[in-house]
Amino acid sequence: MRIAIGSDHRGYRLKQRLAQWLNERDIRFHDFGCLGERQVDYPDVAIQVARAVAQGDYDHGILVCGTGIGMSITANKVPGIRAALCHSIFMARMAREHNDANVLCMGGDVVGADLALEIARTYLESTFQGERHARRVGKIAAFEARVREVEGRTAED
Repeated sequence: MRIAIGSDHRGYRLKQRLAQWLNERDIRFHDFGCLGERQVDYPDVAIQVARAVAQGDYDHGILVCGTGIGMSITANKVPGIRAALCHSIFMARMAREHNDANVLCMGGDVVGADLALEIARTYLESTFQGERHARRVGKIAAFEARVREVEGRTAED
């Protein structure tokens, strides 16, 4: 499993703890930043991580900002991304099992480190259940394809 991870300044500390946790479990990851607590605009990091996942360079992404809202909104603008804002273990499991989420978003100001690690563990260990959920996720992908066609864009744009 290959993980793309990133944060803004408000999510930096939690991202660092998540990176340490991934490293302890020998889960391969790449840190897309930020690299400290100096102010960083969350869209810059979210777009890098989301594009890396959408292009297949990484299996999943993990994004952290203050609330997780900005990261999830931005990541979901990238075609092929299904970013889920999860502040509970249940949400993380449902994001994978029902929505086939490929980017996990959390808020460093909202969830503590222990809960965040459990959310990440649950997210990474859960698998897409397919069946009726595959039909629904397929509808999202079909809509994205129609939008790209109408706008004359490709997945690489």
